[in-house]
Amino acid sequence: MHKHFTVTGFLSHGGSTALHWHKLNTWLPPGGHIEKNENPVEAVLREIFEETGIPSELIHSKSKYHYQMPPQLPVPETIGIYHLPAGDGGMKEQHQHIDYIYFARPTSPKQLELPKAKKDQWQWVSEKILLERTPLLYHVTGGLIPIHEDVRELALASIRADLQTR
Repeated sequence: MHKHFTVTGFLSHGGSTALHWHKLNTWLPPGGHIEKNENPVEAVLREIFEETGIPSELIHSKSKYHYQMPPQLPVPETIGIYHLPAGDGGMKEQHQHIDYIYFARPTSPKQLELPKAKKDQWQWVSEKILLERTPLLYHVTGGLIPIHEDVRELALASIRADLQTR
């Protein structure tokens, strides 16, 4: 089975995190494939900016060890393995995403506006909504769609990390 290396960035600010309706028919944070000659940190910051237009920085970006050489990359919060049985749009056959998951925050509190494209339906989702497990309205169908448990749990952890490190 093909395995792709991907990144996800939970972008959190002021008690909320950014989620959008993804072509995989679920609510997801920004993310995507790691490109050739790109490390996971470069990829996640690029994906967040490309998808939201919001410049960001990682939360918990300190090196774990004190040595200077070789340089260290910040450790992801977790690494998930996602099986895509029907592909993901770019690849039609089943494959896996080995997903480096990071927490991030906007670099400027003045630049928080999410894209308004209807197909993506970006929104800031509050900690309260996540804690109460409130489904989000998908505007195309008018249906209330729950947030998957892994996304919900990681979104809450990202919000807490942002609030605790300000």
